[in-house]
Amino acid sequence: MSERVLVPRNRGFLFLDSHPAGCRQLVADMWQACPAPAGVLEGDGPVALVIGSSAGYGLAATLAGLKRAGIRGIAMSFEKAPTVRRTATAGWYRTAATAEIADTAGRDLVFLNGDAFSDSMKEQVADLIEQRFDGRLDYLIYSVAAPRRTDPATGAAYASVLKPIGQASCTKTLVFDDEGVAEVREVETGPAEGDDVEQTVAVMGGADWERWIDHLAGRGLLADGFATAALSYIGSSLTEAIYRQGTIGAAKAHLEATARNLNERLGKMVGGRAVTSVNGAAVTQSSTAIPGIALYTGLLRGVLGDGLVPPIRQLAALWDQLTGAAPLVLDDEGRIRLDTWELTEDVQSAVAERWETATTATIADLADLDWFHNEVQRLYGFSVPGVDYSAAVATDIPWPDHAP
Repeated sequence: MSERVLVPRNRGFLFLDSHPAGCRQLVADMWQACPAPAGVLEGDGPVALVIGSSAGYGLAATLAGLKRAGIRGIAMSFEKAPTVRRTATAGWYRTAATAEIADTAGRDLVFLNGDAFSDSMKEQVADLIEQRFDGRLDYLIYSVAAPRRTDPATGAAYASVLKPIGQASCTKTLVFDDEGVAEVREVETGPAEGDDVEQTVAVMGGADWERWIDHLAGRGLLADGFATAALSYIGSSLTEAIYRQGTIGAAKAHLEATARNLNERLGKMVGGRAVTSVNGAAVTQSSTAIPGIALYTGLLRGVLGDGLVPPIRQLAALWDQLTGAAPLVLDDEGRIRLDTWELTEDVQSAVAERWETATTATIADLADLDWFHNEVQRLYGFSVPGVDYSAAVATDIPWPDHAP
């Protein structure tokens, strides 16, 4: 078994290696942070499919589903295995740790590694549901953030972009140098051109989510009362030019329109429901790539401190609403809102005030830089309390076996 002492090596917010022990501890910490259900979970539990289960809100959805709802079923993601030169991706190690928790909890959760956009993966999942999980699916959580997608029906390849629509956007953003010193910079992003919007919607909109529902429904696998939720984000007016009003925002609008269409169809088909779940800000591998989001999140933490609600607690609330443990509360657009703590007038006013005065010289007084910097490293298993980073660690952790 290959063992190495691993140190964080990064290019900006992208790290070259991940730390298996750190990823394992991070998952354990999320499990402990998830509130326990009010009563004892009895029986086999509902059958769920979580698409995009290894990172960010998808990982939180998987862990919260296990703890709050006692789910069994399938969790899938797209991760890279360890090689001679590189560790596996952080999601690979987080998946191995999540599988251990599922086993300890006595829940039959199968972990698949593959392209969620492909029809072959949809067929593999459908076969598993039919053969292993009573031929019925109760819940589907869709949490996919990807740069590219190939449409299996046409073979067309699409690429998403992060661009404003209509005109260029100039925004502040937060970066760290190799020594971890923070700098506030102004970055300008040119407007979407050509078919940038259509390409981004094809990748990040609701098309693949709907294909999943169509495929599973076509196989007769949706249980009566089946419910599905796609995870989304709206965010602040401070970041809306590049996000909610930009190409990604167009994709999110398409996702929400897809939810409304699916909700009507599922209601007639199986008495079911489809919603989007609008989550609050968090440091994720996806969010750190968006200009301005890093600065905004650091300032938000500076304002709220421990009042910033972590993904695991937000997704616990989502499962409670989906399963009926708590009332289902929807906004006027039919969305579950888990971001209300972030978007209150007083919080946004305080963040906006700090945003206006944020410079390299002032940022340390305005944002929680230590927290943010550590959160970025924790995405890859570093800076996790309780881990001995001076010790050699095994890197060739196997993908969880799903033999019956």
